Amino acid sequence: MAHILIIDDDIETCETMESLITRMSYDCDMAHSLTTGLRKTTENRYDVVFLDVHLPDGSGLEILPNIINLPDAPEIIILTGKGEPDGAELAIKGGVWEYLLKPSSVKEITLTLNRALKYRSEKSRQTVAKEIDFSHVIGGSQGIKASIRLTAKAAGADANVLITGETGTGKELFARTIHYNSRRASEKFMVVDCASLTESLVESILFGHKKGSFTGAQTNHQGLFKLADGGTLFLDEIGEMPLSIQKVFLRVLQEKHFRPVGSTREEKSNFRLIAATNRDPESMVEENRFRSDLLFRIYTMHIRLPPLRQRKEDISPLIDARMEHLCVTFGFEKKNIGEDFLTTLEGYDWPGNVRELFNVLERAMVDAGEEETLYSVHIARNIRIKVAHAQIKSMTGAEVIQVDGETTDTETVRKIGQLVFEDIVDSALPPLKEFKSTVERVYLSELIRQCKGELSEILDRSGLSRSHFYALLKKYNLVL
Repeated sequence: MAHILIIDDDIETCETMESLITRMSYDCDMAHSLTTGLRKTTENRYDVVFLDVHLPDGSGLEILPNIINLPDAPEIIILTGKGEPDGAELAIKGGVWEYLLKPSSVKEITLTLNRALKYRSEKSRQTVAKEIDFSHVIGGSQGIKASIRLTAKAAGADANVLITGETGTGKELFARTIHYNSRRASEKFMVVDCASLTESLVESILFGHKKGSFTGAQTNHQGLFKLADGGTLFLDEIGEMPLSIQKVFLRVLQEKHFRPVGSTREEKSNFRLIAATNRDPESMVEENRFRSDLLFRIYTMHIRLPPLRQRKEDISPLIDARMEHLCVTFGFEKKNIGEDFLTTLEGYDWPGNVRELFNVLERAMVDAGEEETLYSVHIARNIRIKVAHAQIKSMTGAEVIQVDGETTDTETVRKIGQLVFEDIVDSALPPLKEFKSTVERVYLSELIRQCKGELSEILDRSGLSRSHFYALLKKYNLVL
């Protein structure tokens, strides 16, 4: 018997749906908050969860990843109000089965629930043809798990795939994972760097050419289309492909026929296409920098790779795996990881993502030399400076100044003082003007705290005049 959970703070809605579900001979539970709903999903096995977007303790979309990543995760049906298209869009992007507009008719609820249960039943009968090898994909964050699930589906199919993500997130790694777990694994994986394609060479590179077809063509040459026959053609950074080349490529992608330069006969190539880009292809279409018909062709499956700043819990396992690789490849001695080393890495925003992390680790291991442990001091100075600036800004920007009538947090002030005064020897100094302003603000905040806001004591301790003191309060937006 199917087990259904309704997470909605509207008691009347819950009771109405529970009555309907019970009449359908299904078991039904209710929860009226995110906290209770999440607890129930972890304690019980549900086939379908109806999840409201607006709940007393937050948005239902916040717990979507937690539910989706459960073992034998239920199908999720989002309940969203009319006039809230963003809720439906975010829900679908989050991987839900369907969404319903409130209030929904009995017919709509019944049809949607039955379809979800039928899909779940059919899905449970499917057998996995073989184990998917994800040994090269490191991480257990919710974002990377979602990418892995889609990658497993892509490996079992033969459809075109588009992989998007910032530079350094591992797009080629995921493309190779798809190829080497597909039925084409024994064939070639051909990489095309779209950023390097030029109009004068593209036909020769992609189509190949016959001997004597142009000056310098001394032998027959097979193009990448033919070399990828039976295997996978990976178009790296397809967003960099010029419009004129996109038109040429689209025809081959549609027909799988092409004619080498200088040949009178067309050739065939049965390749699978995987494309990747660090840009937003839909925005490029709107700006007339990418052909919409080509996007439709490559958009059969879409895998989004999260940036490293959104999966910082993966930094530690990524470091462990990369260190093992460096030790085997370059003969480095394995290092222990100091707590401050990991803290600094987790405080950085990683614009270069995993690729940048690996470069930073390798440099730190070289810098550490014979030392047994990696500390923050082994990390490149520019990164440590950015982390320090972010920490200071975080502690001074929102907590030192007055916010909604509340004064500074004293623990924050002490942390700032420790960071500024005690860690100076281990950090590259910021510009003098910036440093002086930071120290001055910290001094004044601590002075006010120690003197408990007593003006006479403040002026006596600091040696400031009344007018100078008030001018500094105004400058740094501080209050007594």
